Amino acid sequence: MGAVFVAHWGAERLARPLELLRRRQGISAAAGGALVGLAASAPEVGINTASAIRGVGDIGLGAALAANVIAIPLVVAVAYVASRQVDEAEQDPGHDEHLEQRLLRVDRRGVTVQALPYLGLIVLFAVLTLPAAWRGLQVIDGLLLGAAYVVFLGHALLRDRGEGEDERWSRGEVLLGVAGLCALAAGAWFIVRATEQLVQAFGIGRVVGGMFITAPMAVLPELFATWSVARSGQVTSATTSVVGDHAVTLTVAFVPLALVGLPIGNVPLLSVNLGFVAAMAASFAAFVHWGAGRHGFRPPQILGLLALLSTWVAVVTLWVLPNT
Repeated sequence: MGAVFVAHWGAERLARPLELLRRRQGISAAAGGALVGLAASAPEVGINTASAIRGVGDIGLGAALAANVIAIPLVVAVAYVASRQVDEAEQDPGHDEHLEQRLLRVDRRGVTVQALPYLGLIVLFAVLTLPAAWRGLQVIDGLLLGAAYVVFLGHALLRDRGEGEDERWSRGEVLLGVAGLCALAAGAWFIVRATEQLVQAFGIGRVVGGMFITAPMAVLPELFATWSVARSGQVTSATTSVVGDHAVTLTVAFVPLALVGLPIGNVPLLSVNLGFVAAMAASFAAFVHWGAGRHGFRPPQILGLLALLSTWVAVVTLWVLPNT
């Protein structure tokens, strides 16, 4: 757990400079989630890098795919609770109305700016990893995934740009950002080492360990960041940051594993996980756009996402793993 909190501290130190950058460049709140996601996804990037260095890529694969299923319902639930506790000075004009409507208000541009392009990244990842002719990840796949993320981020940041604010970084904030990167690297390394030891102790596969041990630990910093950003009044950025995080997780985070080569041993497990990753992303987009009268999430939609998460756990543990 100590490694998780070290990683969380590092992610928080990165979140502040990225938020200043968003305001300085006039980037919309919907696109701002992509920047917050860069900080929130740093633990997954670190975990995959550590997995590649230690030769246990299966841990990184399982962690990345499972995190992309686990995080969306938990982030939305945390953002909903945190949005009820926004400081009065940070509240937008319609905040009281949203409280009365029991609504987590999310700018619907988050669907077109992030959620739909993210679905495209899921399709790309499946095409690069599942067909028998080129199953797994090689160097060329890493280059393609990295390029796809550049396109995703560029689309998000250039869309609906406004006038920037006069925000400046202090030397202390820059030093804290560097310290955050170092803390993330250290935390990720020890998370991977802890997973290795646990899978050996319990006699389970490394992919399974990545899914059910590493992934929940990797999601914790994202939940902390969501709570902090949502309570500051940036509800859309806090909620859509999970999509920005997942875009990094499915692209940049896999580059280290692609560089060392990552074979796919359990194709049914990968296929089912990718199916649920896509289903979760599609549900997120649909609920933001159609689930509430004013775009966002009400408790029934949040419960729907949590039910989908429970279904994933049941399908993987009761059907896929016993039959592969």
